[in-house]
Amino acid sequence: MALDAVERPLSASRIGRPTWRRRAAVLAGATLGVLVSALLSPTVPAAPADDDGQWVRAARDYASTRYSGLSQITAASVKSLRLAWSFDLGVERGQEAAPLVVGDTMYVVAPYPNVLYALDLRRAGAVRWKHEPNPAAAAQGVACCDVVNRGAAYADGLVVFNTLDAHTIAVDAATGREAWKTKLGDIGRGETMTMAPLVVGDKVLVGNSGGELGVRGWLTALELRSGRIVWRAWSTGPDKDVLIGAGFRPFYTFDQGPDLGVTTWPPQAWRLGGGTAWGWISYDPQLDLLYYGTSNPGPWNPRQRPGDNKWTATIFARRPATGEAVWAYQVSPHDLYDYDGVNELVLLDLDVKGRRRKVAVRPDRNGYVYVLDRATGEVLSATKFAHVTTSRGIDPASGRLIYNDEKKPELGKVVREICPAAPGAKDWQPSSWSPRTGLLYVPHQNLCMDLEGVEASYIASTPYVGADARMYAGPGGHRGVLTAWDPAAARAAWRIPEPFPVWSGTLATAGDVVFYGTMDRWFKAVHARTGAPLWSFQVASGIVGQPITYRGPDGRQYVAVLSGVGGWAGAIVSADLDARDASAGTGFANAMRDLPQHTPKGGQLYVFGLP
Repeated sequence: MALDAVERPLSASRIGRPTWRRRAAVLAGATLGVLVSALLSPTVPAAPADDDGQWVRAARDYASTRYSGLSQITAASVKSLRLAWSFDLGVERGQEAAPLVVGDTMYVVAPYPNVLYALDLRRAGAVRWKHEPNPAAAAQGVACCDVVNRGAAYADGLVVFNTLDAHTIAVDAATGREAWKTKLGDIGRGETMTMAPLVVGDKVLVGNSGGELGVRGWLTALELRSGRIVWRAWSTGPDKDVLIGAGFRPFYTFDQGPDLGVTTWPPQAWRLGGGTAWGWISYDPQLDLLYYGTSNPGPWNPRQRPGDNKWTATIFARRPATGEAVWAYQVSPHDLYDYDGVNELVLLDLDVKGRRRKVAVRPDRNGYVYVLDRATGEVLSATKFAHVTTSRGIDPASGRLIYNDEKKPELGKVVREICPAAPGAKDWQPSSWSPRTGLLYVPHQNLCMDLEGVEASYIASTPYVGADARMYAGPGGHRGVLTAWDPAAARAAWRIPEPFPVWSGTLATAGDVVFYGTMDRWFKAVHARTGAPLWSFQVASGIVGQPITYRGPDGRQYVAVLSGVGGWAGAIVSADLDARDASAGTGFANAMRDLPQHTPKGGQLYVFGLP
């Protein structure tokens, strides 16, 4: 696989705004031809019609594009964007959710204790109602990486969301009254829930968290009207548990065979094997397939789990009605570095080598942007988008990731310069796609780590990791990047380095504007075609949330985002970790020692509009 230019150092760690502007302009000029050619081929697959003025699910559409056709706010007018109103959520932890907008109401779910607010858009966010689910306080003690919640979903008059103590709840969107509440996991075993549900037809799809505590992962479908469990697909174990049957057709031979969820593990290890499904789900209504990824195997220490460890760090395609697996592709077999596999899968129709293909595009934690045939699971391309030392590419014949033996973790020995670090080249923070530019806007990090394997013992609801990590900035000294990626050409169009990991989602609009937030308190707008800076606003706390845009009751376009630093990257602030302890936050605190100097805690919603 060809190496991408990102492997050359981009800048120093302390990036001033003039440098940021000049670099964006230089990169824009160098890649104009790439951008123009990209306009001609890619499209988004057909999906049920959505009103661009609303935002009814975290990813906006089933294809997970996070693209809005609204265009009142343009590259020319965005400089006039002003704060319209704000709202205090009453909890200062990592605010990773995407607000929803349905009609004249905005719905926002907060981190633990997971209060759901309905805000009146006709009255500058006045509270219409709030629903307090009162999750068990003990859930906070078993949450791996902050007590976050990544959002809700709206369908058929109901708002559906998850609570940290592993319940899914549906409430009446008009009144906030509980319609149903279903317990799905057990915090006594370390199970929590942080992901945003997806509603497809009459099914609510949800997954669990807790892979660092010896939890066995699953994806579950609930009946929308009742909350009844319809099916559950486990990520490890025998085929009957994983919902693998006669119709299962993986593209690659290393994913083929009976009961691989058992035989690729030491005896009984699959029962504690991780593979939780706490990330994003996409849906293709034409193929009638769900797409999602599973997380890391447990424990981190790979010597305790020889084998491929199916079906962790795997992309699944399933039927929403039954959960039946149609194909699977293990992105990182025998995951060595906590690279997981839960990142978003953006569903597009692309011209690949002269042929129109239905694809799923995934910027993965292992440092590669994958373009897969979403009907079959074939890897059409896999290209580095970050600095990678842990692998040498993907074998085009077998589809397997080729690990670099020199960087494999060892028991009792520190292996240095492992890049990307455990949070990967990109973690959960979702990308956005513009059909106008043909570019995917990828928020990510530039981190490496030193890693030592240690023995892990399983005790229910306690860490089951088996690794001692120390993370730090990668080449160039900066810790974050916003990359505009051309998936058809398999290369970057432009990049913007940031001092801290870009832990927020991105938003692309028909006005050729891309929005994202930074952990040092800036909400930014850049030109979708060039990356040139257009506008910025300093908020009260670092941004790790997902920006959205909507049409207000007055007919005008607005942009909204939550601020409130936290998540794994910001836990040094939100969870008051000791900056002197390099191992805190599983080693992430070592890379973020200076973050408390740049942001306090927070928990506030900001809504912006034109004058």
